[in-house]
Amino acid sequence: MIKTQLNTDKIAIGLSTACVIHCFFAPAVIVASYSFSTFTVESELIHYLILLLAIPISSIALVLGYRNHKTLNYLIIGFFGVLLLISAVIFFESYFGKIGEQVVTFIGSSFVIFAHFRNHQICKKLACNCHE
Repeated sequence: MIKTQLNTDKIAIGLSTACVIHCFFAPAVIVASYSFSTFTVESELIHYLILLLAIPISSIALVLGYRNHKTLNYLIIGFFGVLLLISAVIFFESYFGKIGEQVVTFIGSSFVIFAHFRNHQICKKLACNCHE
């Protein structure tokens, strides 16, 4: 439990970054993969899998960050970002197309990454024992 908050922040930052990379570069990779192999993975499936991993890991990290440092701002910012990521997958592609989904995914991921990065910085600045 002591090292959990630091590790989950790092994992959540990585997953949010993966979400943005997938959203922007998956179409090119999928097109290229058709010429190299007969096996391709559906782009939306990967998006859902990343999101299914990101939601619980981000939630754990954000809640632990709040419990350890009592900074509500980053908890709210992080959960707002997670809600944007969920809404990008569920609503935005249907109503605003792929570009709308990409924009909202980028914004949501940016909020999540910022919240986890700040939690990580606060932890290092305070030299708390939650990451030793």
